[in-house]
Parts: sequence; structure tokens; C-alpha cells
Amino acid sequence: MKTIKYELSDGIATLTFDEEGSPVNTMCAQWQTDLTEVTAQVVKDRESIRGIILTSSKSTFFAGADLKATMRLKASDAAGVFREIEQTKKNFRTLETLGRPVVSCLNGTALGGGWEVALVGHYRIAVDDNKIQFGLPEITLGLIPGASGITKMTRLLGLMGAQPFILESKLFNPREALELGLVQELVPNAGALRPAALAWIATHDGAAAPAHHPWDDKNYKMPGGTPANPQIAGMLAVAPAVLKQKTRGLYPAPEYALAAMVEGAQVDFDTALRIESRYLARLIVSSVAKNMINTFFFNMNAIKSGRSRPKDVPRYKPQKVGLLGAGMMGAGIAYAQASRGISTVLRDVSQDKADTGKAYSAKLTQARVDKGRMSPTEQDALLARIQATDQVADLAGCDLIIEAVFERRDLKAKVTQEAEPLLAPGGFFASNTSTLPISGLATASAHPDNFIGIHFFSPVDKMKLVEIIRGKQTKDETVTRAFDYVQALGKIPIVVNDSRGFYTSRTFGTFVMEGAAMLGEGIPAAVIENAGVQCGMPVGPLAVLDETALSLSVHVLDQTRADYVADNKTYIATPGELIVERMVKEFNRNGRVAGAGFYDYPEEKGANKSLWPELKLLFEKSNLNWDINDIKDRLLYRQAVETARCLSENVLTSVHDANIGSIFGIGFPAWTGGAMQFIYGMGIEAFEERAAQLAAKFGSGFLLTDEVKAAIRKHQPVY
Repeated sequence: MKTIKYELSDGIATLTFDEEGSPVNTMCAQWQTDLTEVTAQVVKDRESIRGIILTSSKSTFFAGADLKATMRLKASDAAGVFREIEQTKKNFRTLETLGRPVVSCLNGTALGGGWEVALVGHYRIAVDDNKIQFGLPEITLGLIPGASGITKMTRLLGLMGAQPFILESKLFNPREALELGLVQELVPNAGALRPAALAWIATHDGAAAPAHHPWDDKNYKMPGGTPANPQIAGMLAVAPAVLKQKTRGLYPAPEYALAAMVEGAQVDFDTALRIESRYLARLIVSSVAKNMINTFFFNMNAIKSGRSRPKDVPRYKPQKVGLLGAGMMGAGIAYAQASRGISTVLRDVSQDKADTGKAYSAKLTQARVDKGRMSPTEQDALLARIQATDQVADLAGCDLIIEAVFERRDLKAKVTQEAEPLLAPGGFFASNTSTLPISGLATASAHPDNFIGIHFFSPVDKMKLVEIIRGKQTKDETVTRAFDYVQALGKIPIVVNDSRGFYTSRTFGTFVMEGAAMLGEGIPAAVIENAGVQCGMPVGPLAVLDETALSLSVHVLDQTRADYVADNKTYIATPGELIVERMVKEFNRNGRVAGAGFYDYPEEKGANKSLWPELKLLFEKSNLNWDINDIKDRLLYRQAVETARCLSENVLTSVHDANIGSIFGIGFPAWTGGAMQFIYGMGIEAFEERAAQLAAKFGSGFLLTDEVKAAIRKHQPVY
């Protein structure tokens, strides 16, 4: 056996998980084969065995499924997956029902399939370390727990009690596991696990009843009751509707998990296991599951491990960071920094404005204090890290200064030249611009090699993504420092090369402007908005334009035109941009902040916004034949085409930055796995064919050049 070591000594059978050539244990094909072999050996040695110990030789207990193998599955493999998972469960059941006490010694993290392995033990002992995580995160990867996790957690915690851990993938540490009854004992360190296991096994020597799980007891009753309980039945009657409201029918995993929980709760344990296997086998070969595994596991790990970070530069964390501008962005960045222990200087043109910026952190922390998530002492310490000031001199000695002032090139140049000389030796300067090219802004800097774009998203305290933009002269060390700074804030950095709008703003612009263009064509506004939500975007394109301010879009358009004129070129505005310009300049509809955009925003508290009735009269064409699938495809394909263009133009240099950036930065639907995985999940040829159809009907925004097609193929991931 290559993944499990078996030892029988003094009546104790020890199964040590130790996958060769891997830093973690996984349910790879070899492990499944080895598990069958070791189970047969345990059965053979039964009369010599007093107890069984499950342990790990890795720093973690068990990592779960072999996801690379999952990515290689085809739809025709579903039956084979069903047989494999049933065999694994048969092995689990053999060990559990052997009549010998089984102990799981949890020296480290056990997630997904790893937690399901842990649940084989009748008694589970864990090291008391709150960094260790247990749980079933499968739903976040488009899967369901299928190696008995749903069936066992439902029987341990009840239908209602298990829902957060199955449907919401809520994780828990060893102490929380003890309180939930999912772990029976905690020990101070890994060395104490085996003695504790032996002590518990000894309590069963000569015991009248053999060790068994609760559900194998003839008197077992499910906590909280089965679906036959009227109270449970009442809740379950509305659960699918509530779930559908969240998933919009685009994410099968939570629906399958709920079905497996409820159906399994009405039958015997072994039948429940089989129901679970069937749902998993159907799901695991689906495109949605593979899309989500690709991005939320492989792509996210690529970013966390620093694959976009220039190599051979030491890790870095600035001690003192200055922020120019205490508006919404500056205030949000100040909070993000202070909450991570970074000393912050928040500077604005007046003390009042700077103080208002700092007050934002006071408001956020007070909400946490009120809920008991933060002590008043911790709040005071966090706020003490933010120095609100109107004095430029207070920026002296900052390792990093970030300007977050209004999107005007002259203003940004002025504050750069004013503050940059105050940097500590070796410090660097960043712009939080969302659209203006970094190389152009860097001309105001005395050290363009130390100048970079660090684009935060609003609201900063909630948005995880930060886009790092390398200018033409930015050196590797500056990129690395920016990357490490973003990770020090607990956020997700993607690295892109300079261009107008970079990656996220440029691609996001295609989504909102495609929506505006469709309005100009005569498609009803409500249809456009609903199509956006139906295909998985958080909200429709017109609502997003209102939130980001129509006036800002027009300001960006004016700046772009001016920049083109300076280069002796003419910028041709898109149909969507012209509609937004009309909304602002002709109808004085500037967006949500102004109380009027594509939507009306009533002043009464609690009143809902509604689409501006005049849109119907101004734009809608009653005789227009529109197709809802065309509208949904236009919104998604337009963004995917633009992403592929960014890849071919070297604005993007990796698929993982594209996928993570599109989901966390612009809300591209998670079921697709991101804008590039949307292409790969659909199949490159099928995507190209549909894009060509859309280009023929709706214009050059959907056109794929030979260079773009080549880039799509060049970057296709292989598993």
C-alpha cells in the first residue's frame, strides 16, 4: 500500500494515512484501493484486535478528495464514480460495524472528505488548537459531501442543526467541535493523541456492548425529529423556495445537498448513504462543479501561493502607510489597514474631512463592539492606529503612500508631487485610480519605478479583491511589495499590466454599457435588469450604473476623449456610453447619490427604488422582437470576450487572475468559474461559434480575432 500504513501491535490496529509524494492525504484512486485492502486485512485480523486507531503522518489529518482527478471526469464517468464512492463507504461501514472501538486522532485540519474520514471513528480526539479547521466546504466548490458526510452530520446534529455545516459550508475549530459533540476529547498536542486513544479503547475491554455510532443503536432518534415531525415538515415546506431564491437555479449543489439530507432522514442509514452517493455522482461530473473547483480551489490557491508575485524578493509588510484623501475609499483603506495592525496617516485638505474619514472606522468597529465581536479596548487600539490630519508633513516616514483622490489627472499629479518626497527611504507610491493608466500618472513621480496602481473596490471593508497594476516602468520589487501589502490586509491580490481601465474596470464597463446599449435599442429596462440577475450577476447593469454614479461614467468618457485628442486621435463612444451621456447631460439623471438615475429613489425610509417611468417613453420600442437568451448571453459573453482580449493584449498574464478578478471584482457569476472558465467550461469551439452569432447580430463587441482565439487556446488549463 502506498497511502496507508498498517500496524497491529498489542491488539491495536493502527491505520496511518501517508500518501507518498504528497504534502497532504487525499482520496486519490490509490488511497481508495489501499483502503479496500487495509479494510480486508482488519477483518482478517478481527479476533486479534481490541481497538483501531486512525491517524496521519502529515501535518494535517486529511485534505479530502483528489480534485485534479475530479477535473478530468466526463459525464459518462458518473456510474463509475457511484461505484467508487459506494466502495469507500462500504469500507467505512465495515470498520464502524466490526464491533471494535475506532478512534480518530485529529492532529490537524480535516476538511471535506478529510472530515468524512474523521467521522469513521466512534470517538474523535483533536489537538486543542484554534488554527485547526474541521468541516465540509464542498458546497463552495460546487460539490456536496458524498462520503457519508451529509448522512452522518444530519444524524449527529439533526436536519436543522446540520444545515449551516452542510448548506453554508460553515467550518469549526476543535473547541467548537467539542461543544457540538462532533469531537469527544481535546488534548494539548499531537503527542497526547495516541495515549488518549489507548485510554478510551481500554474502557471497552470486556464491555457488554461493542462500540458503535449513535445511528446503529436500536433506540436512536434523530435530534429535532425527522421530516415526519410537523414542526420540521413546516420548515422544510419553504426551504426549497428560500434556497432557490439564493441560487436562482444556477447552483445545483445546495439543492442536491438539501434533497439528500431530507430524503436520507426518512430512510435507514445504509439507504441514506446510497441516496447521497447518487446525488454526488450526478453532480461531480457536471460543468458547474468543475468550473467552481477550477476557480475556487486551483485558481485561488495559485493566488494565495503567490504565483503572480515576482520571485526571489523577500516578504514585506509596511509599518506605516499614508493615505491621501479621506473620502469613501481612503476611509475604507484606513480601516482595512488599522484592523491589520498597520499604522495609518489619513490626510485630507481639512481636519474636518480627515476626522470624518476616521469616523468611518469608529462606526464599523462600534457595530462589532455592540455585537460582542470586539472589545472596547480592541476598538480603541484600532482607532489609535489612524492619525487623521490635514498636514502633509505628517506623512513623513511612511513606507507606502496611496493617493485616493478624485479621478482627475491634474489633481493626482499635484498630490503625488507634494507627498512623494516624504516617503521613508526605499518607500513606494501608489494610486488607487480605477481607470486612469498608471504609466501616465507615473510621469508626475520622481521615481516611476517605485510607482504602482493599487485599485481597491468599494466598500473596502467588504470587497476582498485588490487589483495591482504594473506601469511601464514599475520594477519587480515594487510589484512584490504591493502584492505582500495586499495579502497583509487579508485581501486577494491580482496583478495586471497597464491599460485604460486595466482589467476589472474595463471588463465591468462592457457589462454595464451592453445593458445601456440594449435600452437604447428599445428593449424594456425591466427585461434587461431581470436578465442580468437570471444569468447570475448580483444585480442588473442599469442598477449598477446608478450605484457607481452615471456622472462618474460620463466624467471617465470626457477624460478618455480628452486623452485621445492629446494623442491626435478621436475616441468613438459606444452606444451604451452615449445613452449614459444623454441620461446625465440631457435628463439630469446622475445616479443613486443624486436620487435619480435609471431608477427613482424615494426619500421615505424603507421605500424601495423603482425604474424611472420615463425610460419606457424615451427608449422602449413596443414592436421590437427580443429574445431573453440573447440578452443573457450578451451580458455574459461581452465580459468574457473582453477578458480574452485582455489576455491576448498582455493586460492579463494568467487565467487565475482573470477568473478570480472577474468573480470578486465585478461579480461575474460564480457558477461559471469566472470569465475565462466560462469559455473553457462551455468548450472553446462552442463559445467561438456563439460569439460569432452575437457579433453578426449585435456588433463588434463580440468579435474574436485570430490573436484572441490563439490566446484562449494558449492559456487553457490542463489537469
